[in-house]
Amino acid sequence: MNGIALIIAAALAFGLCALAVLLWALSSGQYDDPDGDAARILLDDPEAR
Repeated sequence: MNGIALIIAAALAFGLCALAVLLWALSSGQYDDPDGDAARILLDDPEAR
């Protein structure tokens, strides 16, 4: 029974850490402009030639 409690506690801790990372990414602007980043790879960079 102690093993199950340990597994449940570890799963809850992992879930809370994942939620904290997600909230940090949202608040720091990681997902502000996904369309611009996706289109930027299609543009030619004249300085690279």
